[in-house]
Amino acid sequence: MSDQHRLEHDIKALIIEALGLEDISVDDIGSEQTLFGEGLGLDSVDALELGLAIQKKYGIKIDADAKDTRNHFTNVASLAAFVTARQVA
Repeated sequence: MSDQHRLEHDIKALIIEALGLEDISVDDIGSEQTLFGEGLGLDSVDALELGLAIQKKYGIKIDADAKDTRNHFTNVASLAAFVTARQVA
């Protein structure tokens, strides 16, 4: 399993845990699946909780007001790339 694939798996597990999505497994979330609206159906409150969980787990800072932050939360793949970039920085 590549580091990127492992990170995506961990983020999926974090989404389920942080948001209490008991009826969903890691395998039910596609890496390219949209997290909000039509996709997984998350909302703005979920976004805040997920952002806090990611900051805590990965020790990175997320600026909720930055224009590109919403793009990073598009799907698991974009979130994993964002976490990787922040950890390297």
